[in-house]
Amino acid sequence: MKAQASAPSDASATTRAEASDLYAEVFRKQATSVEIVSAGRLSLVGARPAIPVYLKQLWRRRYFLWAEARAKVTSGTRETLLGQAWLVVNPVLNGLAYYLIFGLVLGARDGIPNFLGYLIIGVFLFQFTTQCATGGAKSISSGRNLIRAFTFPRASLPISVVLRGLLNLAPTLAAMFALLLALPEDENWTLAALLFPAVIVLQVVFSTGLALLLARIASALPDLNQLIGVLMRFWLYGSAVFFSIEKFTAYPWIVGIMEANPMYMVLDAARDTLLYGVYPALSTWLGLGAWSIGMLVVGFAVFWRAEETYGRV
Repeated sequence: MKAQASAPSDASATTRAEASDLYAEVFRKQATSVEIVSAGRLSLVGARPAIPVYLKQLWRRRYFLWAEARAKVTSGTRETLLGQAWLVVNPVLNGLAYYLIFGLVLGARDGIPNFLGYLIIGVFLFQFTTQCATGGAKSISSGRNLIRAFTFPRASLPISVVLRGLLNLAPTLAAMFALLLALPEDENWTLAALLFPAVIVLQVVFSTGLALLLARIASALPDLNQLIGVLMRFWLYGSAVFFSIEKFTAYPWIVGIMEANPMYMVLDAARDTLLYGVYPALSTWLGLGAWSIGMLVVGFAVFWRAEETYGRV
């Protein structure tokens, strides 16, 4: 009987020993290693990187920016009956309104060859810059949740607005060319028309810098978003969209201001190349190039310097 009683006791002791060994295996002290990190390897979250690093960060996100722009272009008109057709219908309706009011009622068409083409080019191209300016000014406030949740170069937001404008510009330009060809007044097509893409490139560069600059100003002065519509309307009137600059020849100072207007240069060069078969003047190319590169450099620098402040919007 004593031998039989000792068997369970031995089995219980073996079980406790195995459990003790398992506990020691699981919770035994692991070997640790200590790495000393110098302060130079640490960086502040949301800190402003150097410009070369900042540009590399933007370049690495180029595919995401294009995908995000395409998604917003598609979703922006999804709830309407006409969908993306509004990209063409909207400037056509605006052009029709300007033609009725300024062309017929106020007689602004007098002295302008092919006034319908003149008006169509002005309305369609000015719309792109308007979209970049208004969207860029609102880009920081509308992207507030992204800014607070993720670390990324904030310039992605206004640049994305310009990319959406570019995607919208493609069907708009196609409709513009179709309307120009369908108009009863003939265009004077020459090799000068091959320079039209260069005009668009300079306009895109200028609009990108403008979007960056307005994004920075609006983040510091949110009231700009309430004024941007009025300011763009004044700019529209000062760009000779639906009248000729020659109406102000009696006021040389007005002519000088309008000729220095970058959007007037864009529209004047586009009309010369597409409507009148004329090569834009060298002064136009130099002035528009200076405006475009200068606006991009200034807009980017101003936006980049305030990179650390956008997380507090």
